Amino acid sequence: MTRHGKNCTAGAVYTYHEKKKDTVASGYGTQSVRLGKDAIKDFDCCCLSLQPCRDPVVTPDGFLYEKQAILEYILHQKTEIARKMKAYEKQKQAQKSDSKHESKSEERERVERFKTKESSIVSKPINPFTSTQSKDGQSARAEGQNGTGASASSSTADTSAAGPTQGLPSFWIPSLTPEAKPTLLKKPSKVVLCPMSGRPIKMNELITVRFTPLDPSLDRVALLTRQERYVCAVTKDALGNSVPCSVLRPSGAVVTQECVEKLIRMDMIDPVTEDRLSEKDIIPLQRGGTGFSGSGVELHAKEARPVMQV
Repeated sequence: MTRHGKNCTAGAVYTYHEKKKDTVASGYGTQSVRLGKDAIKDFDCCCLSLQPCRDPVVTPDGFLYEKQAILEYILHQKTEIARKMKAYEKQKQAQKSDSKHESKSEERERVERFKTKESSIVSKPINPFTSTQSKDGQSARAEGQNGTGASASSSTADTSAAGPTQGLPSFWIPSLTPEAKPTLLKKPSKVVLCPMSGRPIKMNELITVRFTPLDPSLDRVALLTRQERYVCAVTKDALGNSVPCSVLRPSGAVVTQECVEKLIRMDMIDPVTEDRLSEKDIIPLQRGGTGFSGSGVELHAKEARPVMQV
């Protein structure tokens, strides 16, 4: 713990700085740390390969990809969908054949039950020349047999009710070992999803991006000291991770968001091709993160740790 009296000049308030310092020293509580530059992907890098794009394309949602990488991804997803669909069709055919076998076996069992019931029905002719005494004796003997049979059946019913025996599966006996049923496959979707946004993506919706490179007339020393590689197509301002950018659909030019708000939205005309623009033609470029961060906007990472309770 920090020395409260010395750090706070004997103040009565436990300051935020002291609390944060104690949290770091004690190892308890939730820490919020701002991610550094190495944890953020550059704005001109591919979202799949995390390398600078040579032939960049952008999706309608604003995610930048290398053209070869995103096309390979789409083809790979289509082959996976075809494989899953084939497995699903095979499972469907197997279920149909099993249902046919079950229906045939049920019909066969029903016929066998009918045969056994019909064979048990036997008609005996009545002899009219038998005496009534013999009939009375036979009825008495039948009643006695019925009584003993009823008592026996009641006793067996009591014993069965008293202690029902249930066969439990035994894992050490091969014949009684329970079997695991195969996992049922769900029908796969035929839509290819974007790896970043999770929305459907198509090849014909990809827009070619044309970055405006930095002026090569600058001397070599200035190029080595500066990290910017591209500039805005209209204002020639340097582009970077901290500069919000947008892509114009007709020309594929990359401009700053400030240029869009102050210049382009006034006339809604593409300054490169002079085509009319709509709101869908202005695509904000997403500044995605690497594996260390989920997005370029949320730059804070939280780590949950045990909390000390009184």
